[in-house]
Amino acid sequence: MMTGSTFTRHSEIAWRGGQTRATSRLIAEETAIALTYNGSTHAVMMGTPADLEDFGIGFSLTEAIVRRRSEIRSIDLIPNELGVEVRMWLDGDRAAALAARRRAISGPVGCGLCGIESLEQARRAPSRVQDRSIVFRARDLLNAMQALSPLQTLNQQTRSVHAAAFWTPRTGIGPVREDVGRHNALDKLAGAILRDGGSAGEGAVLLTSRVSVEMVQKAAMMGVPVVVAVSAPTALAIQTAKEAGITLVAIARDDGYGVFTYPRRVLLPDEAAPRAEG
Repeated sequence: MMTGSTFTRHSEIAWRGGQTRATSRLIAEETAIALTYNGSTHAVMMGTPADLEDFGIGFSLTEAIVRRRSEIRSIDLIPNELGVEVRMWLDGDRAAALAARRRAISGPVGCGLCGIESLEQARRAPSRVQDRSIVFRARDLLNAMQALSPLQTLNQQTRSVHAAAFWTPRTGIGPVREDVGRHNALDKLAGAILRDGGSAGEGAVLLTSRVSVEMVQKAAMMGVPVVVAVSAPTALAIQTAKEAGITLVAIARDDGYGVFTYPRRVLLPDEAAPRAEG
């Protein structure tokens, strides 16, 4: 759901090819998004004002505030002059659990761990992904990454937003969610899958960003067995993927990819190649 324009046109003086000219460019919008539960603000993030119901639901799942969509009794989007409030009401048990660990976050885009209260929260043990003996062909994963770019409608206009998408061999790519924040894009994707009543356990998440620890933690909460990213992972992201049972494929570009954890889920072109487990 859109709550406002996701981009606007701005004038610029462009210097290209040794020449200067006056022109204009479409620029992605960025706004404050407050996530509130039962009347109290839990987090304030900067993000793209689109698919905010998905964002609220997905954030609730990946931050372990809820375990299923039905635990959110209602959700409303309340725009104002400062941004947008995503107002959610939880059922009794979930509301009580959240109250016990109430915290407020205020962080910029790209800061996925702002506002946490302890080192234990930053390095929380990830959920363990159910092992369904799924195997994907590496070429199919790479083809999916290459097919994602034309589906990034906002990025096609602005060249400044991240995307997270879900892919299965049977259905292909869908849904796709975009945001100026990579964490937000993944949360929106999680919410879209949950709203559709689907399961992330049968496919792979595709990311147009680097893979940091919180991205792996969120993917683990979604139950995703395979994460594919265009950029490199951090060392802690690799360690967390091992703990979560997630196959991490990164630096997935036209010339190839790297499989960093659980390569048994990826059918490489040359099955005689050495493969280290874990």
